[in-house]
Amino acid sequence: MSDVQITAVRDAHRFDESALAKYLAAHIVDFAGPLTVRQFEGGQSNPTFQLITPNRTYVMRKQPPGALLPSAHQVDREYRVMAALASTPVPVPKMYCLCEDPAVIGTKFYVMEMVQGRLFTETRLPTLTPSERRAIYLDLARVLAELHKVNPEAVGLGTFGRPGNYYERQIGRWSKQYIASQTENLEAMNQLMEWLPKNIPEAGPSVIVHGDYRLGNTLIHPTEPRIVAVLDWELSTLGDGLADFGYLCQDWHGDSYNDAGLANADLKTLGIPTEDEFIAHYCKHANRAAIENWSFYLIYNMFRSAAIIQGVYKRGLDGNASSAKALEYKDAARIRSAQAAILLERALKK
Repeated sequence: MSDVQITAVRDAHRFDESALAKYLAAHIVDFAGPLTVRQFEGGQSNPTFQLITPNRTYVMRKQPPGALLPSAHQVDREYRVMAALASTPVPVPKMYCLCEDPAVIGTKFYVMEMVQGRLFTETRLPTLTPSERRAIYLDLARVLAELHKVNPEAVGLGTFGRPGNYYERQIGRWSKQYIASQTENLEAMNQLMEWLPKNIPEAGPSVIVHGDYRLGNTLIHPTEPRIVAVLDWELSTLGDGLADFGYLCQDWHGDSYNDAGLANADLKTLGIPTEDEFIAHYCKHANRAAIENWSFYLIYNMFRSAAIIQGVYKRGLDGNASSAKALEYKDAARIRSAQAAILLERALKK
């Protein structure tokens, strides 16, 4: 059972399908129509489409229509990083083509292989057995560690991000994007934007970071409890791997917009590793020692998540969100930033 939902192309995301078919016939070996286009639910940032032909099924990711926030929706970066990782232990789909000419269908887009697998969005994996849950979570940690062990220079990604001041730049970026999409004054966000720049720990070595690494951005083997593809690389860059790992570990501290996370779950019964076990497994595969200043990485990521979620909600209000569910995130930034403020209060008392 999978959480993948595919629908007809939504009205706001329609494009010239015949122009797309003509372009693909000229840029993908053995591509042949007729072409049928469907849209994946989800993909809150960049809309994602299933391209069906008699011989093969592809996946297309494109920028959303309408005015875009600065530095957002960089599908060209997604394409570049997945193409570069094809020869590494990190599982990614095969890339077919990248189109940077908006004249073709209105925005930049790329086309990749459709990997067969299961998509799970519920962190407690309710349809699986305890042993399957444990195996999948441990593989989440292992695959992320494999990514962070890749030498960016060796795969042609040495210039994929600016060197130095990673957290300063990220905090500045997400503060600006949050302010640009703000719909109410959130005191917790104001507190976080003030505290974070003043409490940045020393960054680790510069590695490839995914930027949105979580269960819902991986595909699990159709029958086995292991990852067969990591998806949604739009936010990838070079930076501190602990930023990625802290983002993933938010699940043990509640969920962005409901109570379905792992914070209050019976992990032993579910078979899901504790946060300490998960951290130890990541450190083992990443060949690193214990993590200091752990609370910073959690607080930073909760702030960042709140900023991202607020952007999704604002695009929903503006009518150009990639998913019809965007308006369901109305209170998500407030909830997530409040959770971060609670962690900050605890950290200050230590």
